[in-house]
Amino acid sequence: MTSARPYALILLAGLLCLPAAAAERPYAQTEEREACTSFDPLRRPFFGDTHVHTAYSFDAGSQDTRNTPRDAYRFAKGEEVGLQPFTPDGKPTRTAKLSRPLDFTVVTDHAEALGEVRVCRDPKVPGHDSDFCWTYRTFGPLAMNLVAVRTIVGRERFQVCGQGDRSCIEQAAVVWKDIQAAAEEAYDRSASCSFSSFVGYEWTGSLAGGQNLHRNVVFRNAKVPAYAPSWVDTPSAFDHWNRLEKDCIQDQPGCDVLTIPHNSNLSGNGLMFASARLRTPEDGDMKVDAVEARLRQRWEPLVEIMQHKGDSECLLGGDTTDEACGFEKLPYNSFAGVGRFRELGLAGALAPDRQGMVREALKKGLALEASLGANPLKYGIIASTDTHLGTPGLVDEADSMGHGGAGMRAAAGLPDNLEFSPGGLAVLWAEENTRDSLFTAMQRREAYGTSGNRPVLRFFGGWGYDAGLCGDSEFAAKGYAGGVPMGSDLPRAQGASAPTFAVWALRDPEGGPLQRVQIVKGWLDGRKTREQVFDVAGGEGAASVDTATCETSGEGQSQLCSVWSDPAFDPAQRAFYYARVLENPTCRWSQSLCVKAGVDCSNLGSVEPGYRACCAADHVKTVQERAWSSPIWYTPPK
Repeated sequence: MTSARPYALILLAGLLCLPAAAAERPYAQTEEREACTSFDPLRRPFFGDTHVHTAYSFDAGSQDTRNTPRDAYRFAKGEEVGLQPFTPDGKPTRTAKLSRPLDFTVVTDHAEALGEVRVCRDPKVPGHDSDFCWTYRTFGPLAMNLVAVRTIVGRERFQVCGQGDRSCIEQAAVVWKDIQAAAEEAYDRSASCSFSSFVGYEWTGSLAGGQNLHRNVVFRNAKVPAYAPSWVDTPSAFDHWNRLEKDCIQDQPGCDVLTIPHNSNLSGNGLMFASARLRTPEDGDMKVDAVEARLRQRWEPLVEIMQHKGDSECLLGGDTTDEACGFEKLPYNSFAGVGRFRELGLAGALAPDRQGMVREALKKGLALEASLGANPLKYGIIASTDTHLGTPGLVDEADSMGHGGAGMRAAAGLPDNLEFSPGGLAVLWAEENTRDSLFTAMQRREAYGTSGNRPVLRFFGGWGYDAGLCGDSEFAAKGYAGGVPMGSDLPRAQGASAPTFAVWALRDPEGGPLQRVQIVKGWLDGRKTREQVFDVAGGEGAASVDTATCETSGEGQSQLCSVWSDPAFDPAQRAFYYARVLENPTCRWSQSLCVKAGVDCSNLGSVEPGYRACCAADHVKTVQERAWSSPIWYTPPK
């Protein structure tokens, strides 16, 4: 059902602020800081970006990105930063600024080649005058390909690193300290609690065919290892976790860390969700055992469902008939399909496949749990940008500036490859904006992802929610009291014939109207996994967008709410449920810029080269912004 109650009434209890000193925190406090002036026991949504690259990343620096981690944090807080191209005297020709600052950010520069980039960028470091460094500084994206092939695909360093790669390892440690210092400077330790920054990096595992195994690494606090291990140092995700276990958990008292896989849509035939022990594509059939299943569940509570390089929720085919799965799909399933990487001579790009989608991983996890007793793919959901410009949260469709990285940045015209998007945002339900509170939210999976918009989404599961909960000012309090939030396991059945789910969504005040709320169910039927999508609030409606002007029409909702019970529930079948919120259609970023530029595709001769993609046959002109909650899982009694 749809509630007509105003937002203030429904969220009143969820936004109740208490003096921090009087509130009992339900998580460990691992750092010294002032207590926040506001503490919400029923939690609030904090918007952020957990995937940000700066000039310290080899593939950003080679494209003349000059924003450092400090600049990225300034940008996240709402300050203006410069963007390339730059004038001969080093001034940016354009700038960017967020209309709405973020609440938290994680800078995740590539651990791979972290030292090599410093050697080549700092004239004071030995090796700066080497042929390799001259090539890196001179040839931009071509040099990036060179680094990618040798370091990420070949797992080898360059001669500039010296005997035993010592020079590059030492310089990487220097950069790692600076990354930590930047995070500390940006963190608001005052009682205002206005912004949280996390120390992090990206572990960029990639197989020879361009299959992506990348993980972002997020540390809980300022206690971190002295070195950020890369794909060169740890040849599998399993090895990487063991290295973090030793260097962080065992050797650094108070250190805690988690990893977040991303771009499973580019992992070949779903290798992201194969055994974490794999080191080559041939290991794709390696069996997962119970030890690995439990270890993976501990290290990877979240998965990035969308970012700059596409959406990884689901793909049409098989039992997936969900039309909304056509959203922001890349037309290939590995980095071999990206335009600038085709010249690397990797295996030919293949069409996208369902095995690399998060929904398939969630279903696969149910089957593995049935045989192993633990679910290695028990993922909560977030989204982020993967910006390579040092611009976290730069997700505006109407004025997109691209993100660099895999995309080709043109001097004029569209700022990115047509298939890429502005990316998404991560949202954490936490009591306060501190590292401990936010990190604990990540660990318990009380999180959701958006395609860049900022709706508020709550999702609870239990066994007896009242049908009138949508009109109740204590929606959140009763949601917690009567069940569990997103990211949790349903409690043991309490006599009801089927679980009940309460979902509520509030429109982004700067976004489009809400169209509908859906609940996606996946379950294990014998040895087969199945799925079904249910519309539970709102409906498709008649809203539309005129792509010639980008003007929208039709009605939508400011908020949607429903209390829904699964009509086909079988208590003997493992299952998961997650909520998805869809907005009314709007112009996609590319079409918005095409309209602003006055592109006339009926007269191709008048179209400037930088805008010719506007007239491409495969140009998708509209988009339907959305949000995905983390799932709630049901496990049959033993």
